[in-house]
Amino acid sequence: MPRAQPLIRASNSPKEHGPAEPGRAPGPWLQGLALTVCVVIWGTTWAAIRVGLDDVPPFTGVALRFALAAAVLALLAVGMRVRLLGDPVERRIWLVHGVFTFTLSYTVTYWAEQFVPSGLASVLFATFPLFVALLAHRFLPGERLGGMALVGVLVGFSGVAVIFSEDFTSLGGRQVLVGSLVMLVSPIAAAIGNVAVKRWGAAFHPLSLNVGGMTLTAVLVGGLAALVERDRTVVFSAPAVGSILYLAIFGSAVTFSLYFWLLRYMTATRLSLIAYVIPVVAVAVGTTMLDEPLTVRIVAGAGLVLVGVALASRK
Repeated sequence: MPRAQPLIRASNSPKEHGPAEPGRAPGPWLQGLALTVCVVIWGTTWAAIRVGLDDVPPFTGVALRFALAAAVLALLAVGMRVRLLGDPVERRIWLVHGVFTFTLSYTVTYWAEQFVPSGLASVLFATFPLFVALLAHRFLPGERLGGMALVGVLVGFSGVAVIFSEDFTSLGGRQVLVGSLVMLVSPIAAAIGNVAVKRWGAAFHPLSLNVGGMTLTAVLVGGLAALVERDRTVVFSAPAVGSILYLAIFGSAVTFSLYFWLLRYMTATRLSLIAYVIPVVAVAVGTTMLDEPLTVRIVAGAGLVLVGVALASRK
């Protein structure tokens, strides 16, 4: 079989576009701190999305979140003297990153969480490392799947099957089932974006990549909201405004900057394992603060997903 050609060609002159090498890797304590911050914040964002959806339609919420996050990161980039006017190569990364990591993934997530409990949504998104592992096996040299990893992928997806064997009438009926099925598009899209950035975006500063991708998302989803949500009421209540600010600043600007900074030094498969811990936080927050239902099959399916992720990450 002929070797696949990259979707985006690397620049012939790295010095003109950013550092070709990410530099010296941060120490394990600093990496651990950054990962912990991402896990804690992202574990609470699922409930925050649900709170915001009470007063702000989903696409409007996505557009506002990423418009604000992009503005915050752009100001930070200017202060740090990070060049934001990307060359043609970097702009292609922006396009892939924006469309898959942010636009598709979060548009689907916000829409699905209108019907799906936040804890269940986070468990379904926990399949993200499995999709990353499959894509990394194909597109990232050095991240090939071994026998145990393949077993892990199968175990993880068997957990998804257990979740969908649930009687969804106890969770809200058919709309929860449909929303849960659509929700699986989100981790697939995010995995495509992550693997693309890992393969072709290592030479560019994470701030620039995120400003470009988030700005594109704000424009695309803002246009979608203008088309399909113009007749829906938007109420900027205190919970809605608090949700948007928290999701934009902490759930987007802070966490994605840390995540894609870490991606320069860690393998995509290993870094994606933060999705192994996030559902634990999300389910705890959803059940205790939002009184969301939690069934035995969801717990069992979630357990299989997390076991599968753990096996898929083993070297």
